Amino acid sequence: MNSKTTAVSVNGRAYQWPERPVVVVCIDGSEPDYIEQAIAAGVMPWMQKIVSGQGSDLRADCVVPSFTNPNNISIVTGVPPAVHGICGNFYYDKANDREVMMNEPELLRTPTIFKAFQDAGAKVAIITAKDKLRRLLGNELRFGANGAICFSSEKSDQVNLDENGIDNVLDMVGMEVPSVYSAELSEFIFAAGVRLLETVRPDLMYLSTTDYIQHKFAPGSAGANSFYAMMDGYWAQLDALGAVIALTADHGMNAKHDQATGAPNIIYLQDEVDRLLSPGAARVILPITDPYVVHHGALGSYATLYLPDDADIEKLRMQLADIDGIDAVYANREGCARFELAPDRMGDLILVSSKHVVIGTTAARHDLSGLDVPLRSHGGVTEQKVPLILSRRVTRLDPSQTLRNYDIFNLALNHVAL
Repeated sequence: MNSKTTAVSVNGRAYQWPERPVVVVCIDGSEPDYIEQAIAAGVMPWMQKIVSGQGSDLRADCVVPSFTNPNNISIVTGVPPAVHGICGNFYYDKANDREVMMNEPELLRTPTIFKAFQDAGAKVAIITAKDKLRRLLGNELRFGANGAICFSSEKSDQVNLDENGIDNVLDMVGMEVPSVYSAELSEFIFAAGVRLLETVRPDLMYLSTTDYIQHKFAPGSAGANSFYAMMDGYWAQLDALGAVIALTADHGMNAKHDQATGAPNIIYLQDEVDRLLSPGAARVILPITDPYVVHHGALGSYATLYLPDDADIEKLRMQLADIDGIDAVYANREGCARFELAPDRMGDLILVSSKHVVIGTTAARHDLSGLDVPLRSHGGVTEQKVPLILSRRVTRLDPSQTLRNYDIFNLALNHVAL
C-alpha cells in the first residue's frame, strides 16, 4: 500500500483500505434457509455464534437472472450487469450470429475491485470452483512473483506462477484434484483459503463455490447439513486467523419438479414460440447454459427471446404471458430496466417463470439423463433473496436501503466495526 492510501475508488464507489484481511465468500446457490436449517440442526456452531450477536445476519437481493456469472461479477465489481455487461452465463452475439459463453474477459465493461486494490498495492487472492469463472474474476490482474493469486479447484493441478500467481497448489492444500461434481470441489477452495491466510496473508481474498450440493439437496437434508457443517469449520479457522469474513450467495435455489411424481416442471419455450410464429422464426436463449449440465440440465427460470424484425412483439408478449407457469414477460427496455441489465445483451423479450417451473428450448435439446434426483434450479425472482452475513457487526447502515449481494465489499470494508 502507498503510505498515503486510505481508500480505493472503483466503479463509482470508494472502499476503505482493510486493516486486517477481508475474506468474501460467495456460497453458490445458498438460499438463507440452508444456513438457518443447519444452525437449527446444531451443525454450524461458528455460524450460530455469529448470527447470535457477534456478527451481522442480514439479507440481500441478488441480480436477476439469478445465475452464477452475472452475480459473481456484480459482487466483484460492486455494480449491476447494466454497468459491467455480464448478463448471464450464456448469450447470443447477434452481430456475429453466434451463441457464446459469457466467460471471456473482453466482455467485461468495467474493472474489478481486485484490479483497483492491486493497483494500489494490495495482495489479492481469488479461488473459484469452476475454471469458467477464473479469467473473468482475474481480469487485468498481474500475476507472477509477488502478483495476485487466482485459480480454480477444478484445474488445481494445472496452476503455474505466470498464469495463476502460485505453484504447487495440490501440495499446499494436501488434497487431490476434486471431481467437478462433488462437495470436495468447494471444500478444496476453503482448505486452500486457510493455507493462503496462514502463509501469504492477502489483504483481500475471494472464495466462490459451486452449487452442486444445493442442486441435489434441499435445506435441512443430511446432504446439505453435512456440506454446511464443513464450511462452518473452515470459516471458524479463517476467523481464528484474524480475518473479517463476509458471506453471501449468487442466488438461491428451489425445487422445480412435481412434488408427487418428481418429474421436472418444464415449459419448452422454443416449441411454444414455433407454434405461435413459425418453426425457427425466433431464437430462445437460456442464460443458465454452461458446460456443467449434469445437475440442472440447462434448465432455469429465466429466458430471453430474439424475434424476427416483423414480429408483433406486444401480441407475442401477451400470448406467452398466458402460459401457465410463466410469471412475467417483459419487452427488452422494460425488462432491462427492471433487472438492471445491458439491453444490447438481451433479446426482444425477457421471460421469468414461477417458483417451481423452469424454461427449456425443445425437449430434444435437453439431456436429463444426469438428473439422479428431482430437479432443483434457479434463475428467477423467486431465487433472489440471499444471505448477507459478516463475522463482525456492521454500523451506519441506512435502514431504508435494500441491500444487494454486490454491496458485500462495501459492508466489509466500509461498515465493519473492528
